[in-house]
Amino acid sequence: MITIFKTNINEEQESRVRQFLNLFKEILKVDFDFEDSDNILRIETVGDIATHVEVVLNSNGYFCKELI
Repeated sequence: MITIFKTNINEEQESRVRQFLNLFKEILKVDFDFEDSDNILRIETVGDIATHVEVVLNSNGYFCKELI
């Protein structure tokens, strides 16, 4: 499953955010698109964990919202 999020994450914050995402064993792959105006976060997972990703990132001071 591939899920796409709009974020406020920038290149300087990427490594810190990846540390949070490494907590999810369901995540297979993480990609960022900083050239997009929405600072896209794209994750490939083995299940639907979009809400959990949003909660973790938002509670740590980042904006993260799934694009549907």
